Order: sequence, then structure tokens, then C-alpha cells
Amino acid sequence: MEGLIIVIAIIILILIVWFIAGYNKLQSLSIKIKEAESGIDVALTKRFDVLTKMVEVVKGYAKHERETLEEIVKLRNTVIDMSRSTLEQKQEYAKQMDHALRAVNVVVEQYPELKASENFKQLQVAIADCEEHLQASRRLYNANVSSYNHKVQLFPSSIIASICGFKTKEFFEAEEFKRKDVEIKF
Repeated sequence: MEGLIIVIAIIILILIVWFIAGYNKLQSLSIKIKEAESGIDVALTKRFDVLTKMVEVVKGYAKHERETLEEIVKLRNTVIDMSRSTLEQKQEYAKQMDHALRAVNVVVEQYPELKASENFKQLQVAIADCEEHLQASRRLYNANVSSYNHKVQLFPSSIIASICGFKTKEFFEAEEFKRKDVEIKF
């Protein structure tokens, strides 16, 4: 009888240790997702700052391109606190910045002297750097979400996830126009 109690106590102890280890792993993965999301916030903010500087340079050359510039100023005025935004809001914000950047590039095409400006060249390099940083942040976020979702959905850690209320997370998706195949014409 005493041996049975010891065996049951050992089994209960093993289950408790397994549960705590599984919970801690899920918490750790959740923290990594938040860190990666913070990296996206930093990249979006940096991208916005560079885009704002680019607009200031373009303003000097394209005084009559009011619509494009007003759109970017409007975007600047609707900047949201990134740390409190949902993933969907951040994706929408990134999409708006993509649209604004394309609009600036259309204006730039009309002003060859602007493309030759040293300030503008530096800003183009900075935008490219921001884009690379943003893509790396998105990849890190999505990798962390993938690891987390595997733990949440696969047995036996799914038991701990359901008991403790861990839910699957959404991936940071690319905009629809970036998913389409590019047609190159010569």
C-alpha cells in the first residue's frame, strides 16, 4: 500500500513538473512574439520618419503636387501609438505607408533633378534599409508565431494551452499587391 502511494505521488509530481515546463515554454514563446512585434513597431516608426523626411525634400521640388503630399501629411496626423495597436492596425498602417511611398515615387519620376539630389539619394538608401529591417522583423515575428502556434495546437502541449487559455496568433501578412507575380516588359 505504501509503495502504491509513493508511485502515485511520483506520477503526480511528474505531471506537475510537465505542466509547469509546458506552461513556461508557452509563456516564453508568447514573450518572443511580443518582442518581435516590438521590432515591427520600431521598423514601421523608422520607415515613417524617413518617409516624412522624404516628403519634405519632395515638397521643395513639387509645390503643385498637393494631393500626394497632403495624403502623407494626413498619414502623419493619424499616427497611432504602435505599442497599443492590434496586428491588423499595424498591417493597415504599413499598407498606407506603402501607398504613400508609391505616390512619392510617382512624383519623383516627374522631377529628374530631384532624383539627382544628394539628400534624396540618401533618403532612398534609408528607405531601402527600413524596408529590409521591416522584412526581417516580419520574418522573425512570423517564425515566432509559427513556433508558438505549433505548441498551442500539437498534443500534448495543446492540453496545457487549452487549460491556460493560450490561443493561436495571426501571422503578419504581406499586402495583396505584393503577392502577385510581377510582369516585366522590355
